[in-house]
Amino acid sequence: MKRTKVVDALQSTDFGNEILVKGWVRSHRSSKAVDFIALNDGSTIKNIQIVVDPSTIEADKLKSITTGACIGVVGTLVESQGAGQTSEVQSKEIEIYGLCPNDYPMQKKGQSFEYMRQYAHMRLRTNTFGAVMRIRHNMAIAVHKYFHEHGFYYFHTPLITASDAEGAGEMFQVTTLDLDRVAKEGKVEYSKDFFGKKTNLTVSGQLEGELGATALGAIYTFGPTFRAENSNTPRHLAEFWMIEPEVAFMDKDELMDLEEDFIKYCVRWALDNCKDDLEFLNKMIDKNLLNTLENVIKEDFVRLPYTEGIEILKKAAEDGHKFEFPITGWGMDLASEHERFLVEEHFKKPVIMTDYPTEIKAFYMKKNPDGKTMQGTDVLFPRIGEIIGGSVREESLDKLMEEIDRRGMGEQLYEWYLDTRKYGSCPHAGFGLGFERLILFVTGMQNIRDVIPFPRTPKNAEF
Repeated sequence: MKRTKVVDALQSTDFGNEILVKGWVRSHRSSKAVDFIALNDGSTIKNIQIVVDPSTIEADKLKSITTGACIGVVGTLVESQGAGQTSEVQSKEIEIYGLCPNDYPMQKKGQSFEYMRQYAHMRLRTNTFGAVMRIRHNMAIAVHKYFHEHGFYYFHTPLITASDAEGAGEMFQVTTLDLDRVAKEGKVEYSKDFFGKKTNLTVSGQLEGELGATALGAIYTFGPTFRAENSNTPRHLAEFWMIEPEVAFMDKDELMDLEEDFIKYCVRWALDNCKDDLEFLNKMIDKNLLNTLENVIKEDFVRLPYTEGIEILKKAAEDGHKFEFPITGWGMDLASEHERFLVEEHFKKPVIMTDYPTEIKAFYMKKNPDGKTMQGTDVLFPRIGEIIGGSVREESLDKLMEEIDRRGMGEQLYEWYLDTRKYGSCPHAGFGLGFERLILFVTGMQNIRDVIPFPRTPKNAEF
Protein backbone atom coordinates (compact mmCIF):
# COMPACT_ATOMS: atom_id res chain seq x y z
CA MET A 1 0.00 0.00 0.00
CA LYS A 2 1.25 3.46 -0.88
CA ARG A 3 2.03 5.72 2.05
CA THR A 4 -0.19 8.75 2.71
CA LYS A 5 1.58 11.77 4.15
CA VAL A 6 0.16 13.05 7.42
CA VAL A 7 -0.59 16.46 5.91
CA ASP A 8 -2.73 14.77 3.23
CA ALA A 9 -4.41 12.39 5.66
CA LEU A 10 -5.48 15.30 7.86
CA GLN A 11 -7.00 17.09 4.88
CA SER A 12 -8.72 13.99 3.46
CA THR A 13 -12.44 13.36 3.87
CA ASP A 14 -12.33 9.83 2.40
CA PHE A 15 -13.58 8.40 5.66
CA GLY A 16 -13.89 4.63 5.80
CA ASN A 17 -10.94 4.05 3.45
CA GLU A 18 -7.89 2.13 4.55
CA ILE A 19 -4.63 4.11 4.52
CA LEU A 20 -0.96 3.68 5.49
CA VAL A 21 0.77 6.43 7.47
CA LYS A 22 4.37 6.41 8.67
CA GLY A 23 6.26 8.69 11.00
CA TRP A 24 7.70 9.33 14.44
CA VAL A 25 5.78 9.13 17.69
CA ARG A 26 5.26 12.47 19.39
CA SER A 27 3.35 11.00 22.32
CA HIS A 28 1.70 7.75 23.45
CA ARG A 29 -1.14 7.66 25.99
CA SER A 30 -2.30 4.28 27.27
CA SER A 31 -5.36 2.95 29.06
CA LYS A 32 -7.06 -0.43 29.39
CA ALA A 33 -9.67 0.37 26.77
CA VAL A 34 -7.74 2.40 24.18
CA ASP A 35 -4.32 3.83 23.31
CA PHE A 36 -3.71 7.13 21.54
CA ILE A 37 -0.53 7.68 19.53
CA ALA A 38 0.29 11.12 18.08
CA LEU A 39 2.19 10.54 14.84
CA ASN A 40 4.13 13.10 12.81
CA ASP A 41 6.14 12.67 9.60
CA GLY A 42 7.44 16.22 9.17
CA SER A 43 4.98 17.18 6.43
CA THR A 44 2.99 19.42 8.79
CA ILE A 45 3.14 20.86 12.30
CA LYS A 46 0.01 18.86 13.12
CA ASN A 47 0.04 15.26 14.33
CA ILE A 48 -2.44 12.63 13.25
CA GLN A 49 -3.99 10.63 16.05
CA ILE A 50 -3.71 6.86 15.87
CA VAL A 51 -6.41 5.09 17.88
CA VAL A 52 -5.30 1.61 18.98
CA ASP A 53 -7.41 -1.15 20.49
CA PRO A 54 -4.92 -2.80 22.90
CA SER A 55 -6.46 -6.21 22.25
CA THR A 56 -5.29 -6.06 18.60
CA ILE A 57 -1.55 -5.83 19.35
CA GLU A 58 0.84 -7.65 21.66
CA ALA A 59 1.13 -5.86 25.00
CA ASP A 60 4.97 -5.76 24.96
CA LYS A 61 5.01 -4.42 21.41
CA LEU A 62 2.49 -1.68 22.22
CA LYS A 63 4.40 -0.72 25.38
CA SER A 64 7.64 -0.42 23.38
CA ILE A 65 6.18 2.33 21.18
CA THR A 66 7.54 5.34 23.07
CA THR A 67 8.17 8.98 22.16
CA GLY A 68 10.60 9.14 19.23
CA ALA A 69 9.92 5.65 17.90
CA CYS A 70 9.38 5.28 14.16
CA ILE A 71 6.35 3.26 13.07
CA GLY A 72 4.03 2.53 10.17
CA VAL A 73 0.29 2.18 10.72
CA VAL A 74 -2.32 0.61 8.46
CA GLY A 75 -5.80 1.60 9.53
CA THR A 76 -9.14 3.15 8.68
CA LEU A 77 -9.38 6.90 8.19
CA VAL A 78 -12.31 8.13 10.29
CA GLU A 79 -13.75 11.46 11.27
CA SER A 80 -12.18 12.54 14.53
CA GLN A 81 -14.26 12.81 17.67
CA GLY A 82 -11.70 15.06 19.36
CA ALA A 83 -11.45 18.81 19.16
CA GLY A 84 -8.91 20.50 16.91
CA GLN A 85 -8.58 17.78 14.27
CA THR A 86 -10.72 16.58 11.38
CA SER A 87 -9.55 12.99 11.00
CA GLU A 88 -7.76 10.16 12.77
CA VAL A 89 -6.72 6.60 12.03
CA GLN A 90 -8.21 3.53 13.70
CA SER A 91 -5.28 1.15 13.74
CA LYS A 92 -5.41 -2.35 12.26
CA GLU A 93 -1.70 -3.12 11.98
CA ILE A 94 1.40 -1.44 13.38
CA GLU A 95 4.92 -2.04 12.10
CA ILE A 96 7.85 -0.79 14.17
CA TYR A 97 10.78 0.49 12.13
CA GLY A 98 12.88 1.87 14.97
CA LEU A 99 12.42 1.78 18.72
CA CYS A 100 13.51 4.72 20.85
CA PRO A 101 15.19 4.12 24.24
CA ASN A 102 14.26 6.14 27.29
CA ASP A 103 17.39 8.29 26.99
CA TYR A 104 16.03 9.91 23.79
CA PRO A 105 17.12 13.56 24.25
CA MET A 106 13.96 15.11 22.74
CA GLN A 107 11.43 13.77 25.22
CA LYS A 108 8.03 15.48 25.38
CA LYS A 109 8.92 18.07 27.99
CA GLY A 110 10.05 21.67 28.02
CA GLN A 111 13.73 21.79 27.06
CA SER A 112 15.62 25.03 26.56
CA PHE A 113 16.88 25.98 23.11
CA GLU A 114 20.39 26.02 24.53
CA TYR A 115 19.95 22.39 25.60
CA MET A 116 18.59 21.43 22.20
CA ARG A 117 21.58 22.97 20.40
CA GLN A 118 23.65 20.16 21.91
CA TYR A 119 21.45 17.78 19.91
CA ALA A 120 21.11 19.69 16.65
CA HIS A 121 20.83 16.35 14.84
CA MET A 122 17.81 15.40 16.98
CA ARG A 123 16.12 18.77 17.58
CA LEU A 124 14.87 18.83 13.98
CA ARG A 125 12.20 16.31 15.01
CA THR A 126 10.57 18.69 17.49
CA ASN A 127 7.51 20.78 16.64
CA THR A 128 9.39 24.07 16.89
CA PHE A 129 12.28 23.13 14.66
CA GLY A 130 10.04 21.33 12.20
CA ALA A 131 8.07 24.58 11.86
CA VAL A 132 11.23 26.66 11.45
CA MET A 133 12.68 24.37 8.78
CA ARG A 134 9.45 24.27 6.77
CA ILE A 135 9.35 28.07 6.86
CA ARG A 136 13.02 28.19 5.85
CA HIS A 137 12.18 26.04 2.82
CA ASN A 138 9.28 28.30 1.89
CA MET A 139 11.43 31.41 2.20
CA ALA A 140 13.97 29.87 -0.19
CA ILE A 141 11.16 29.18 -2.66
CA ALA A 142 9.94 32.78 -2.27
CA VAL A 143 13.42 34.15 -3.00
CA HIS A 144 13.78 32.24 -6.25
CA LYS A 145 10.19 32.91 -7.27
CA TYR A 146 10.44 36.68 -6.70
CA PHE A 147 13.63 37.13 -8.70
CA HIS A 148 12.51 34.83 -11.50
CA GLU A 149 9.24 36.74 -11.84
CA HIS A 150 11.13 40.05 -11.93
CA GLY A 151 13.58 39.11 -14.68
CA PHE A 152 16.66 38.31 -12.59
CA TYR A 153 19.03 35.47 -13.43
CA TYR A 154 20.28 33.07 -10.75
CA PHE A 155 24.06 33.48 -10.81
CA HIS A 156 26.49 31.13 -9.05
CA THR A 157 29.49 32.89 -7.54
CA PRO A 158 32.59 31.05 -6.21
CA LEU A 159 32.92 29.92 -2.61
CA ILE A 160 36.73 29.98 -2.86
CA THR A 161 38.22 33.40 -3.57
CA ALA A 162 41.45 35.36 -3.38
CA SER A 163 39.71 38.67 -2.66
CA ASP A 164 37.90 40.06 0.36
CA ALA A 165 34.65 41.78 -0.61
CA GLU A 166 34.31 43.61 2.69
CA GLY A 167 37.95 44.52 3.21
CA ALA A 168 37.58 43.20 6.77
CA GLY A 169 40.13 40.39 6.68
CA GLU A 170 37.98 38.04 8.79
CA MET A 171 38.06 35.06 6.44
CA PHE A 172 38.63 31.31 6.63
CA GLN A 173 41.72 30.27 4.73
CA VAL A 174 41.56 27.40 2.22
CA THR A 175 44.79 25.44 1.80
CA THR A 176 46.23 22.02 0.97
CA LEU A 177 49.60 22.86 2.55
CA ASP A 178 50.83 20.77 5.47
CA LEU A 179 50.39 23.28 8.27
CA ASP A 180 52.58 21.31 10.68
CA ARG A 181 55.48 21.50 8.22
CA VAL A 182 54.83 25.17 7.54
CA ALA A 183 54.90 25.86 11.28
CA LYS A 184 58.31 24.15 11.62
CA GLU A 185 59.85 25.91 8.62
CA GLY A 186 58.36 29.26 9.55
CA LYS A 187 57.43 30.32 6.04
CA VAL A 188 54.49 29.81 3.70
CA GLU A 189 55.15 29.10 0.03
CA TYR A 190 51.76 29.81 -1.50
CA SER A 191 53.14 28.97 -4.95
CA LYS A 192 53.04 25.33 -3.78
CA ASP A 193 49.46 25.56 -2.55
CA PHE A 194 46.62 24.07 -4.61
CA PHE A 195 45.66 27.36 -6.29
CA GLY A 196 49.18 28.81 -6.28
CA LYS A 197 48.11 31.73 -4.12
CA LYS A 198 46.49 32.48 -0.79
CA THR A 199 42.75 31.73 -0.97
CA ASN A 200 39.80 31.93 1.41
CA LEU A 201 36.16 31.01 1.78
CA THR A 202 34.06 33.90 0.53
CA VAL A 203 32.33 36.42 2.78
CA SER A 204 30.17 37.59 -0.12
CA GLY A 205 29.40 36.87 -3.76
CA GLN A 206 28.83 40.55 -4.47
CA LEU A 207 31.97 41.43 -6.41
CA GLU A 208 31.54 38.49 -8.79
CA GLY A 209 27.80 39.24 -8.86
CA GLU A 210 28.58 42.69 -10.22
CA LEU A 211 30.34 41.00 -13.15
CA GLY A 212 27.15 39.09 -13.86
CA ALA A 213 25.03 42.25 -13.69
CA THR A 214 27.21 43.96 -16.30
CA ALA A 215 26.53 41.06 -18.67
CA LEU A 216 23.00 39.89 -17.86
CA GLY A 217 21.50 43.13 -16.54
CA ALA A 218 20.01 41.75 -13.33
CA ILE A 219 21.30 38.77 -11.34
CA TYR A 220 21.03 37.36 -7.85
CA THR A 221 23.19 35.00 -5.85
CA PHE A 222 21.86 32.72 -3.12
CA GLY A 223 24.41 30.56 -1.38
CA PRO A 224 26.61 29.96 1.66
CA THR A 225 29.12 32.55 2.85
CA PHE A 226 31.66 32.42 5.66
CA ARG A 227 33.08 34.86 8.19
CA ALA A 228 35.81 34.08 10.74
CA GLU A 229 34.53 36.66 13.19
CA ASN A 230 34.75 35.69 16.87
CA SER A 231 31.20 36.85 17.63
CA ASN A 232 29.13 34.90 20.12
CA THR A 233 25.94 36.90 19.70
CA PRO A 234 22.36 35.84 18.89
CA ARG A 235 22.76 37.50 15.45
CA HIS A 236 26.02 36.05 14.10
CA LEU A 237 27.10 32.79 12.47
CA ALA A 238 30.41 31.73 10.95
CA GLU A 239 28.59 30.00 8.09
CA PHE A 240 25.42 31.58 6.75
CA TRP A 241 23.48 32.03 3.53
CA MET A 242 23.32 35.28 1.60
CA ILE A 243 20.95 36.61 -1.04
CA GLU A 244 22.67 39.24 -3.19
CA PRO A 245 20.98 40.83 -6.21
CA GLU A 246 22.96 43.16 -8.47
CA VAL A 247 21.28 45.32 -11.08
CA ALA A 248 22.71 47.41 -13.91
CA PHE A 249 21.39 50.96 -14.45
CA MET A 250 19.76 51.14 -11.01
CA ASP A 251 19.92 54.27 -8.85
CA LYS A 252 19.48 54.71 -5.10
CA ASP A 253 15.71 55.28 -5.13
CA GLU A 254 15.13 52.27 -7.37
CA LEU A 255 17.34 50.17 -5.08
CA MET A 256 15.28 51.14 -2.03
CA ASP A 257 12.11 50.27 -3.94
CA LEU A 258 13.58 46.83 -4.73
CA GLU A 259 14.64 46.20 -1.14
CA GLU A 260 11.21 47.06 0.24
CA ASP A 261 9.25 45.19 -2.42
CA PHE A 262 11.40 42.06 -2.12
CA ILE A 263 11.22 41.72 1.64
CA LYS A 264 7.47 42.42 1.69
CA TYR A 265 7.00 39.71 -0.93
CA CYS A 266 8.89 37.20 1.24
CA VAL A 267 6.89 38.06 4.36
CA ARG A 268 3.63 37.88 2.42
CA TRP A 269 4.66 34.48 1.03
CA ALA A 270 5.23 33.20 4.55
CA LEU A 271 1.81 34.41 5.71
CA ASP A 272 0.12 32.83 2.68
CA ASN A 273 2.00 29.52 2.65
CA CYS A 274 3.08 28.78 6.23
CA LYS A 275 -0.15 29.45 8.12
CA ASP A 276 -0.11 26.44 10.46
CA ASP A 277 3.56 26.80 11.34
CA LEU A 278 3.29 30.54 11.95
CA GLU A 279 0.22 30.08 14.14
CA PHE A 280 2.16 27.52 16.19
CA LEU A 281 5.16 29.86 16.58
CA ASN A 282 2.83 32.77 17.36
CA LYS A 283 1.43 30.69 20.23
CA MET A 284 4.67 29.15 21.51
CA ILE A 285 7.48 31.62 20.70
CA ASP A 286 6.23 35.17 20.08
CA LYS A 287 2.58 36.01 20.73
CA ASN A 288 2.91 39.16 18.61
CA LEU A 289 4.53 37.42 15.62
CA LEU A 290 1.58 37.45 13.22
CA ASN A 291 0.80 41.10 13.98
CA THR A 292 4.43 42.05 13.40
CA LEU A 293 4.50 40.28 10.02
CA GLU A 294 1.19 41.83 8.95
CA ASN A 295 2.39 45.31 9.91
CA VAL A 296 5.56 45.00 7.85
CA ILE A 297 3.45 44.38 4.77
CA LYS A 298 1.06 47.25 5.48
CA GLU A 299 3.56 49.96 6.39
CA ASP A 300 5.63 52.03 3.98
CA PHE A 301 9.27 51.85 5.05
CA VAL A 302 10.72 55.12 6.38
CA ARG A 303 13.61 56.45 4.28
CA LEU A 304 15.99 58.10 6.71
CA PRO A 305 19.35 59.77 5.99
CA TYR A 306 22.04 58.72 8.46
CA THR A 307 22.57 62.34 9.57
CA GLU A 308 18.91 62.66 10.59
CA GLY A 309 19.05 59.30 12.33
CA ILE A 310 22.01 60.42 14.45
CA GLU A 311 20.12 63.57 15.48
CA ILE A 312 17.11 61.47 16.56
CA LEU A 313 19.37 59.18 18.61
CA LYS A 314 21.21 62.15 20.21
CA LYS A 315 17.91 63.71 21.25
CA ALA A 316 16.69 60.40 22.67
CA ALA A 317 19.87 60.13 24.77
CA GLU A 318 19.50 63.73 25.93
CA ASP A 319 15.90 62.99 26.92
CA GLY A 320 17.03 60.16 29.16
CA HIS A 321 16.99 57.02 26.97
CA LYS A 322 19.74 54.66 28.15
CA PHE A 323 21.85 53.11 25.41
CA GLU A 324 24.45 50.48 26.24
CA PHE A 325 26.70 51.99 23.56
CA PRO A 326 26.76 55.81 23.87
CA ILE A 327 25.79 58.10 21.01
CA THR A 328 29.12 59.70 20.17
CA GLY A 329 27.84 61.71 17.22
CA TRP A 330 28.16 61.85 13.46
CA GLY A 331 30.54 59.25 12.06
CA MET A 332 29.78 56.51 14.59
CA ASP A 333 28.75 53.06 13.43
CA LEU A 334 25.30 52.19 14.72
CA ALA A 335 24.84 49.20 17.01
CA SER A 336 21.81 46.93 16.84
CA GLU A 337 20.23 48.71 19.83
CA HIS A 338 20.38 52.05 17.99
CA GLU A 339 18.82 50.58 14.86
CA ARG A 340 16.08 48.89 16.87
CA PHE A 341 15.32 52.12 18.76
CA LEU A 342 14.67 53.91 15.47
CA VAL A 343 12.47 51.09 14.18
CA GLU A 344 10.65 49.93 17.31
CA GLU A 345 10.31 53.06 19.40
CA HIS A 346 10.73 56.16 17.26
CA PHE A 347 9.11 55.34 13.91
CA LYS A 348 7.40 52.04 14.87
CA LYS A 349 7.95 50.73 11.33
CA PRO A 350 10.87 49.47 9.20
CA VAL A 351 13.49 52.03 8.23
CA ILE A 352 15.81 52.28 5.23
CA MET A 353 18.81 54.29 6.40
CA THR A 354 20.80 56.01 3.66
CA ASP A 355 23.91 58.08 3.04
CA TYR A 356 26.34 56.71 5.61
CA PRO A 357 29.76 58.25 6.38
CA THR A 358 32.44 57.00 4.01
CA GLU A 359 34.69 55.72 6.79
CA ILE A 360 32.22 53.15 8.13
CA LYS A 361 31.21 51.63 4.80
CA ALA A 362 32.83 49.39 2.17
CA PHE A 363 35.18 50.63 -0.53
CA TYR A 364 32.88 49.83 -3.44
CA MET A 365 30.06 52.22 -2.48
CA LYS A 366 29.41 55.30 -4.57
CA LYS A 367 30.26 58.58 -2.86
CA ASN A 368 27.79 61.42 -2.72
CA PRO A 369 28.84 64.84 -4.12
CA ASP A 370 29.65 66.00 -0.55
CA GLY A 371 32.62 63.59 -0.53
CA LYS A 372 31.81 62.58 3.06
CA THR A 373 28.95 60.15 2.60
CA MET A 374 28.23 57.08 0.51
CA GLN A 375 24.99 55.94 -1.11
CA GLY A 376 24.32 53.07 1.28
CA THR A 377 20.76 51.80 1.78
CA ASP A 378 20.44 49.57 4.84
CA VAL A 379 17.05 48.16 5.83
CA LEU A 380 16.44 48.09 9.59
CA PHE A 381 13.79 45.78 11.04
CA PRO A 382 12.09 45.28 14.40
CA ARG A 383 13.78 42.70 16.66
CA ILE A 384 16.65 42.32 14.17
CA GLY A 385 18.24 45.67 13.43
CA GLU A 386 19.97 45.61 10.05
CA ILE A 387 18.47 42.91 7.84
CA ILE A 388 19.66 44.24 4.45
CA GLY A 389 22.86 46.06 3.58
CA GLY A 390 22.81 47.68 0.15
CA SER A 391 24.31 50.50 -1.89
CA VAL A 392 24.82 52.07 -5.26
CA ARG A 393 28.22 50.84 -6.45
CA GLU A 394 30.95 53.22 -7.59
CA GLU A 395 31.13 52.98 -11.38
CA SER A 396 34.10 55.35 -11.88
CA LEU A 397 37.42 53.55 -12.36
CA ASP A 398 39.47 56.48 -11.04
CA LYS A 399 37.35 56.95 -7.91
CA LEU A 400 37.31 53.24 -7.16
CA MET A 401 41.10 52.94 -7.57
CA GLU A 402 41.56 55.98 -5.36
CA GLU A 403 39.45 54.41 -2.59
CA ILE A 404 41.25 51.05 -2.84
CA ASP A 405 44.62 52.81 -2.59
CA ARG A 406 43.46 55.01 0.29
CA ARG A 407 42.46 51.91 2.26
CA GLY A 408 45.69 50.07 1.39
CA MET A 409 43.80 47.10 -0.02
CA GLY A 410 46.18 46.03 -2.80
CA GLU A 411 45.10 46.96 -6.31
CA GLN A 412 46.49 43.79 -7.90
CA LEU A 413 43.93 41.60 -6.09
CA TYR A 414 41.07 43.52 -7.67
CA GLU A 415 42.30 43.86 -11.26
CA TRP A 416 39.49 41.68 -12.58
CA TYR A 417 36.94 43.71 -10.60
CA LEU A 418 38.34 47.00 -11.87
CA ASP A 419 38.00 45.74 -15.45
CA THR A 420 34.22 46.18 -15.12
CA ARG A 421 34.91 49.92 -14.70
CA LYS A 422 37.64 49.98 -17.34
CA TYR A 423 35.62 48.34 -20.09
CA GLY A 424 32.10 49.69 -20.55
CA SER A 425 31.38 50.77 -17.00
CA CYS A 426 27.74 51.34 -16.06
CA PRO A 427 25.82 52.65 -13.05
CA HIS A 428 24.63 49.74 -10.92
CA ALA A 429 23.43 48.85 -7.44
CA GLY A 430 22.66 45.89 -5.23
CA PHE A 431 22.16 44.59 -1.72
CA GLY A 432 22.90 41.67 0.55
CA LEU A 433 20.29 39.99 2.74
CA GLY A 434 21.36 37.49 5.37
CA PHE A 435 18.93 34.62 4.84
CA GLU A 436 19.08 33.52 8.48
CA ARG A 437 18.17 37.01 9.66
CA LEU A 438 15.11 36.87 7.44
CA ILE A 439 14.18 33.50 8.95
CA LEU A 440 14.82 34.88 12.43
CA PHE A 441 12.34 37.68 11.77
CA VAL A 442 9.67 35.56 10.09
CA THR A 443 9.72 32.83 12.76
CA GLY A 444 10.01 35.03 15.84
CA MET A 445 12.94 32.95 17.09
CA GLN A 446 15.41 34.78 19.33
CA ASN A 447 18.75 33.24 18.33
CA ILE A 448 20.13 32.88 14.82
CA ARG A 449 21.61 29.49 15.80
CA ASP A 450 18.05 28.17 15.95
CA VAL A 451 17.07 28.99 12.34
CA ILE A 452 19.79 27.01 10.54
CA PRO A 453 19.94 23.21 10.80
CA PHE A 454 23.56 22.94 11.98
CA PRO A 455 25.01 26.24 13.25
CA ARG A 456 28.69 27.01 12.83
CA THR A 457 29.94 29.36 15.54
CA PRO A 458 33.24 29.97 17.39
CA LYS A 459 34.52 26.68 18.86
CA ASN A 460 31.54 24.79 17.42
CA ALA A 461 31.51 22.76 14.22
CA GLU A 462 29.55 19.72 15.37
CA PHE A 463 27.48 17.42 13.15
